[in-house]
Amino acid sequence: MSFSLGLLCRQCCHSILSPRPPLVREFSSTPILALRRTKKIPVLSKKALAAKARKRAAKARKHIYENEKMTLESAIDVIRAVEVAKANATYELVIKTAMSRGSIIPKGRIALHRETKARPEDRILVFAEGRQAEEAKSAGAHIVGGIELADGIISGKHHATTILCSTALIRTITPKLGRVLGPRGLMPSERRGTVTDDFAGYLRRLSGTTEWKGDKNGVIRMPIGKLHFPIEDVVKNVKQFVTAVKRVTGNQKDTEEKGKSKSVKPVNAITRVMLSSTQAPSIQISDI
Repeated sequence: MSFSLGLLCRQCCHSILSPRPPLVREFSSTPILALRRTKKIPVLSKKALAAKARKRAAKARKHIYENEKMTLESAIDVIRAVEVAKANATYELVIKTAMSRGSIIPKGRIALHRETKARPEDRILVFAEGRQAEEAKSAGAHIVGGIELADGIISGKHHATTILCSTALIRTITPKLGRVLGPRGLMPSERRGTVTDDFAGYLRRLSGTTEWKGDKNGVIRMPIGKLHFPIEDVVKNVKQFVTAVKRVTGNQKDTEEKGKSKSVKPVNAITRVMLSSTQAPSIQISDI
């Protein structure tokens, strides 16, 4: 009996007040980032990115009028019906071209059959010296001078909507003004006809015309008439402007150029011609 009580009443080997060893949690010495499996994102090639963009565009929801086409006169009637409350609304013609890489942005001047609004005044700057400078002044140029005008253009002192240059000075001004005027579309070039020695003839052709220009995506926008214009005037303006764009983009050639080169492909193909206004939807024209 005493033996059993001794077993039950035996003292604890550790005192309550004695400190206990702290619990230590062992961590792995392997870095956490090394344990994680990072998924590498594949780098797509240009062809794969282009194919992906085409698939995304094909799946995108198209506009309700995407495949709707009308004749020009029918489109004018629809726009007139939508814009019945605004007699002074403006017709806008939108021409989309297939701009390829490295192609030139379409640009030109035109005198419409009936102008939509008053033409803005052009400010002409001419690089010329001697007798050519006197001819440019007498023809109506606003600013005429030599290479000294380059510093004023760079600093913003001289502002102009059109810049002409003689053939003798074009190589002198190109190193200074190429990077300044090139992105703005004002750099004189032989292709545009702004490098010339016949300043009087160029300024004579410039008077009475309106400039049009496409954007970097090849989209050309032009106010083509007012709603109160007769339908015949709007039709003439549209056909005249489309013909001018076709000539600049290479889709239509004059009779003289056809005899010289028969196998030349269009520079920028016209993909779509649309007519719209402020409130009316854009309607694709089928007979142009």
